[in-house]
Amino acid sequence: MAASRGVTMFRLPPLPTIGEVIKLFKLRAVKQLSQNFLLDLRLTDKIARSAGNLKDAYVCEVGPGPGGITRAILNAGVTELLLVEKDPRFIPGLQMLSDAAPGKVRVVHGDILTYKLGQAFPNHLIKNWEDDPPDLHIIGNLPFSVSTPLIIKWLENVSKRDGPFRYGRTQLTLTFQKEVGERLTASTGTRQRSRLSIMSQYLCTVHKCFTISGKAFVPKPDVDVTVVHFTPLVQPKIEQPFKLVEKVVQSVFQFRRKYCHHGIRILFPEATRLEKAEQMLMLADVDPTLRPAQLSMFHFKNLCDVYRKMCDEDPSLFAYNYREELREKRRKKQNFKRTSDDDWI
Repeated sequence: MAASRGVTMFRLPPLPTIGEVIKLFKLRAVKQLSQNFLLDLRLTDKIARSAGNLKDAYVCEVGPGPGGITRAILNAGVTELLLVEKDPRFIPGLQMLSDAAPGKVRVVHGDILTYKLGQAFPNHLIKNWEDDPPDLHIIGNLPFSVSTPLIIKWLENVSKRDGPFRYGRTQLTLTFQKEVGERLTASTGTRQRSRLSIMSQYLCTVHKCFTISGKAFVPKPDVDVTVVHFTPLVQPKIEQPFKLVEKVVQSVFQFRRKYCHHGIRILFPEATRLEKAEQMLMLADVDPTLRPAQLSMFHFKNLCDVYRKMCDEDPSLFAYNYREELREKRRKKQNFKRTSDDDWI
């Protein structure tokens, strides 16, 4: 009778605990960098599991810090783990993990906002956009200060299918301040519905995985933390350039407690503001007395499509900036006042 062969699973050798690593390398969370350590290995394992099946996958972990989630990812049987860490104090501890998993870990001292993830992994991972997501994941317990600009950057990458999405519909599993997580996943008509809701959901399936109490972190933040999973959609719900969608959505939510026509107006110069806003709302079939949070994704699609046509008819329109016009008016007012005062001297 032939002997049965079991599948060999990679497990890290015995290592110092995360708490011991923090003491060994004299690590302290820096409040100004929004750093908080997660020491509970049950929670770090849960974050790794929320990413899906990591067996034989390639993974980039953003801001691994002392390496709690890093261990969970390695124990999930990944082929390769890229660690991008901005704070040099954490590099020696991460290098220790790299030594414990020969050939599996690359440690990069760098800023994820500027690091070129589109060149970080082998080309054999590339899949057609219409196919299932590639065996590539991005996971991170993000500092609060970087989480929003980073997800906006990655959403723009999704829209252009570049950066880490050059490989296909790369999945993201990231932590956010609970309030930000609620905005990312908010549905139409809810109090949390915001610019982030539209910008993320028109490009991705966005799923709230679970919430971690602030008490689980060291030092304890003032808020709880939510883990959110993103899978890019095969077909975006709004098929317009990212910057155009961002401009329309930002303008609408500029006056989130007022009727949506207030936000639509600031897309246009003062001279034609009322006329053009009324025209845009009518062509998009949007009730001007709806509030921003009440607008569905279909409403935003129509608004963006109509605004694109208006920009095509008037190429100078997209470059118009409401705030610049306000600043210019203030400057002229101040100059006029100065001139009037000089006349009395």
